[in-house]
Amino acid sequence: MGANTIFVCALLVLVVGNLVFGFRFLPGERWQVLAALPGSKRNAGGSWQATNLTWYGLLTANAYAAALALLFVLLQSLGLSMVRVVLLAGILLALCIPAAGIIARWVEGKAYTLTVGGAVFVGFLVAPLGIALVNGIPLGEKPPLPLLPTLAAIAIAYALGEGMGRLACISFGCCYGKTLAQCPRWMSMLLGRWSFTFQGEMKKIAYASGLQGQPVVPIQAMTAVLYCGVALLGTFWFLNGNFALAFLATVSLTQIWRAVSEMLRADHRGGGRLSAYQWMALALVPCAAGLVWMGGGEQNLAPQVLQGLAVLWRTDVLLTLQGLWMLIFLHTGRSKTTGAELFFHVHRERI
Repeated sequence: MGANTIFVCALLVLVVGNLVFGFRFLPGERWQVLAALPGSKRNAGGSWQATNLTWYGLLTANAYAAALALLFVLLQSLGLSMVRVVLLAGILLALCIPAAGIIARWVEGKAYTLTVGGAVFVGFLVAPLGIALVNGIPLGEKPPLPLLPTLAAIAIAYALGEGMGRLACISFGCCYGKTLAQCPRWMSMLLGRWSFTFQGEMKKIAYASGLQGQPVVPIQAMTAVLYCGVALLGTFWFLNGNFALAFLATVSLTQIWRAVSEMLRADHRGGGRLSAYQWMALALVPCAAGLVWMGGGEQNLAPQVLQGLAVLWRTDVLLTLQGLWMLIFLHTGRSKTTGAELFFHVHRERI
């Protein structure tokens, strides 16, 4: 068994372990609030107003960090400049993170919501420009970032990140599916054993749609399995030099599923027969085909996975991943839609 296969299998074990845990426990009420930080004292009765830190934020931060780490490994396996790779990642994150909120407000008309679909649309449109920009930086004999392999690595990292990030949606109870009662009989029978039943009044599915305690289509789990599976396949193809296949298959499968899966969702996705998110997803497929045609000649590269893994031992890379994790957790982990009131007391019997 070669190094490429061993790496993909190890990644498979890590992914499956996380997904199984998430599907089993995260729909429960216990797995929404991670901690509550007291702020100001509320009244003479001794209660404190608090800010909730959420599992949504922690799981989202984990997904971002995992995606960026995989991007670093894949591109470093080609012996590319880490300066250019980090700069490109910074450009994409600087645009995509705020775009997730801006586009959601535009489409859904809500101030405190996020959209991965909108962020992905922006990211894929600006990625070729970002590659051209960082390639203009003089770094001696370091080769420029090749268009197609770099886009393939970005697409694979995105698929893994969104797949793992769907665990955050399960914890928060957002991006939820229709009830089984709304589905055709064959579908409700097929999905009955695997359906999600969310508990807790603070879950979005409860306060937005009143579906607490009702079996619903496990759309988050279906997306997580598909996207992570595509990411693993894409990683295998990438490490074997099949960059065009890795890129086109990853983009096509994830975006077609995004468009199709919205038909099984019950949360508000904006107006129209097809939502803006569905149009964005479908538009990316021909864009990806065009980019493959443009960069199809850049195939003469031989990735070395062990060389790629070595980058994770670098101090600057580890600090970058940790910094991103903290930034994402602070951005998404402080709940804006829920609050808490805390009471503290002394255990007199322990004095």
